Amino acid sequence: MSRRTERRAPDRRDVLRAAATAAGAHTLGELAHAAAPAQPPFIDAYAGRLSYRAGEQVALHVSTSAPRFAIEVARVGKKRQVVYTRDDVPGARHPVPDDASSHGCRWPAALEFRVPKEWPSGYYQVLLRAGAKGRPARGEAFFVVRPSRPGRDARILLQLCTNTYNAYNQWGGSSLYGGPRGLVRRVSFERPYLGFLPGDNFTNLYSGWRRWERPFVEWAEAAGYRLDFAVNSDVESHPEILDGYRLVLSVGHDEYWSAPMRDHLEKFIAGGGNVAFFSGNTCFWQVRSEADGRALVSWKMDFDQDPVYKADDRRLLSGMWSNRLVKRPENTLTGVSFSWGGYHRFFEHKGDGCYTVHRPDHWAFAGTGLKRGDRLGARDKVVGYECDGCRFTLKGGLPVPTHEDGTPETFEILGTAPAGLSVKGDQSLLWVSEAVYGKGTKRRVPQPGAAVLGVYTRGGTAFTTGCTEWVRGLEGRDRAVERVTRNVLDRLSRPA
Repeated sequence: MSRRTERRAPDRRDVLRAAATAAGAHTLGELAHAAAPAQPPFIDAYAGRLSYRAGEQVALHVSTSAPRFAIEVARVGKKRQVVYTRDDVPGARHPVPDDASSHGCRWPAALEFRVPKEWPSGYYQVLLRAGAKGRPARGEAFFVVRPSRPGRDARILLQLCTNTYNAYNQWGGSSLYGGPRGLVRRVSFERPYLGFLPGDNFTNLYSGWRRWERPFVEWAEAAGYRLDFAVNSDVESHPEILDGYRLVLSVGHDEYWSAPMRDHLEKFIAGGGNVAFFSGNTCFWQVRSEADGRALVSWKMDFDQDPVYKADDRRLLSGMWSNRLVKRPENTLTGVSFSWGGYHRFFEHKGDGCYTVHRPDHWAFAGTGLKRGDRLGARDKVVGYECDGCRFTLKGGLPVPTHEDGTPETFEILGTAPAGLSVKGDQSLLWVSEAVYGKGTKRRVPQPGAAVLGVYTRGGTAFTTGCTEWVRGLEGRDRAVERVTRNVLDRLSRPA
């Protein structure tokens, strides 16, 4: 199917029901072959940590039915470059704990290798293969090599949305959204990632490197941009990594943020650093890290069941950042929020997948030839799935923020698209309203909302596309979408 062919993605309920048909399947291999009368060999794996620096030891944890297997490690970007191979590694099958989704697999390391200093920062794919001819087994894992000297080789840092990967990962039977084994409030990074399975399973539809960040990286590196890489938890645990960069990027679906992540990035912006959110549903849920960063906790819409709810200080309540009890709407970081946006071309909300341009003279639109009222990104449907917006009113026919939702005073609305919270799908209108106005409220967040493309400056500059699907325009080589992206990267990554 052409990347430009419109396709209605299954909604979350559809995919959850499909996943439930494999009830009792724990592992990636078992889930993939649950319906088969005789299972072929399988390999499941995860790296001991999400990110490493040069000189550190990568531990790969593997469970397989094969007696021996081979691995291949490659950096994936503009091109795929194989950097490490090893054959004839002894295999062993390990039990999957009942609480693997929440507390990890606790498998021993099958092999270890050191990250050489010549490996550049990037996303590293780990492929595992075994099995006889006609009965092959394949597994996959990943890790990130973060820069040893932040900012020395690149002025742009891409932090991958790994918290969102984990929240949607149903490996082991559970996620923060449920699954065959039910809903959990804590999810572990120490388990394989189900999003590597082919096809449209729940995990890879709504999270993952392949869907959003990989096409962005392929485009950016092919266009000549040098990127360094980190993961969400690096922004929390290694905040010094931000200091070497002019621009930090968020791409795709960056939904789950901890308080330290926000603290560190907001300090970066206040100090003159720049951020570009080519993402949507960004920083929507607050999470708390546990087990030295190896797990995340979030009570989400059931925030009144979080033990923090009974505390005097509710700033770390693990529900929506827009919750009135937290008093820290994500608008203050991104300029926008899913609470005031919602869905576009998803659930009951229709749309044409593009922004209406409002301020074509802004520097972000330089060289695009766009005029006021033009449609940006219609061909490739760059507006879709989950969208972020802000409260605004019209002055002289142009949208202007009201700032009642925490949107910064300097925020400019460059483009908008219709969006809305759901009643028929996930009932987001109800649970967003209860977070904003209080549990049991009859009041509802005003509808419709909007996806908002915009920018503010407060120390540094923060740009947002206000939706998850911006990268579709880069895949489709939409000239205006590419030009806006270049304008943002070029201007915000310049030396101070």
